[in-house]
Amino acid sequence: MFCFPFSANSLQFQHLLLSRVARTRTTSLSLSLSPSPSLSLNTMQRLTILLSLLFFLSTSTTFTRGHNITRILGKHPSFSTFNHYLTLTHLAGEINRRTTITICAVDNAAMSELLSKHPSIATIKNILSLHVLLDYFGAKKLHQIREGSALAATMFQATGSAPGSSGFVNITDVKGGKVGFGPEDNEGNLDVFYVKSLEEIPYNISVIQISKLLPSDVAAAPTPEPSAMNITDIMSAHGCKVFADALIANPEASKTYQDNIDGGLTVFCPLDDPFKAFLPKFKNLTASGKVSFLEFFGVPIYQSLAMLKSNNGIMNTLATDGEKKFDFTVQNDGEEVTLKTRSTTAKIVGTLIDEQPLAIYTIDKVLLPKELFKAAPAPAPAPEKEVADAPKSSKHKKPSSDGVPSDSPADSPDGDPADQTADDNASVTLHGGRLVAVVLSLCSGLLLLN
Repeated sequence: MFCFPFSANSLQFQHLLLSRVARTRTTSLSLSLSPSPSLSLNTMQRLTILLSLLFFLSTSTTFTRGHNITRILGKHPSFSTFNHYLTLTHLAGEINRRTTITICAVDNAAMSELLSKHPSIATIKNILSLHVLLDYFGAKKLHQIREGSALAATMFQATGSAPGSSGFVNITDVKGGKVGFGPEDNEGNLDVFYVKSLEEIPYNISVIQISKLLPSDVAAAPTPEPSAMNITDIMSAHGCKVFADALIANPEASKTYQDNIDGGLTVFCPLDDPFKAFLPKFKNLTASGKVSFLEFFGVPIYQSLAMLKSNNGIMNTLATDGEKKFDFTVQNDGEEVTLKTRSTTAKIVGTLIDEQPLAIYTIDKVLLPKELFKAAPAPAPAPEKEVADAPKSSKHKKPSSDGVPSDSPADSPDGDPADQTADDNASVTLHGGRLVAVVLSLCSGLLLLN
């Protein structure tokens, strides 16, 4: 008999399928007017192997949504403040997207001490991200650390905001059965201790309580107010200087960007090479066309990368104004996020800054809004050979109704022929091929049983 480490939910599902299969077998035998014999040991072994195979395949088909840190902490009212700020800083979305992760939560009293210092939301995000370990540490593992000590990377380190090793946390199994925690830049001081486990999904997510917040001068350092950030300087220093220069040269568009930072702003900045190649067409736009075009690359809400990876659909921009939609479609495939208009598809290739309320990402192509650039005509299909006795079609193709505004320069480069409708329910995936394999396996198993 085979044994697989399935989750509790999977085991329940196995029992359900087992009963369904047994009922199906009984019904089949009854219809054939033969008695319903008890299952032999050999038959039970076959059935066990079959069910194990089915569930091995079903684990490749995503029926579950994974962990949800907000729901996990929602069961523990004494951690409501910590939970609230994970959501407010958008760290919750990042945590839900990852696997093999440990959350070092603190209770409401510890959070009140932090909030009494009135830190900015960006500083709170840095502090809390230091409490998200990018490895799994359940209660058992914490007390069985090899050589008594381990160094864990954190989400703070992963953001790139932590200089040197300040984004690492030292975990040490100290005397008396205690487990101590301390930032790597804390000169070896371990004055934060493990209290208890709140919830564990082995090797996926562990949520534990620690005695207080991890002390870190780097994470707790004041961050500049969002409106004080110079977004063009950030762009220029990280491969988007050509776009930044175009924005600086256009005071109206530049002011629109600056005015939206405090309320939330996400910018998709084309890299230098593609935007430099596009400059001749940009210069051919009218003054109002240039403003709309530049504003098209900004979105008036904050969107972390995790949010972009979990949401598909049409997104309005700073240039959206009534009938002038100036929108594009966000579509994700695993870790890859693409932005699509009727004529172009660009991919997010880097993050310049992701600190609420501002996020700036780099894209590998220049998105062309359909309001300013018409899509390249699709190639005509090859003529088909006429088949005898086949009726001729009486339908004629209608000319395209998409006109090109006066702002439009020459035709855009070849690209996607049309916007693609996004899937709003992408969080649950079911691959048809794998489902067919599961069904066929079930049918084969039933035949073996008969």
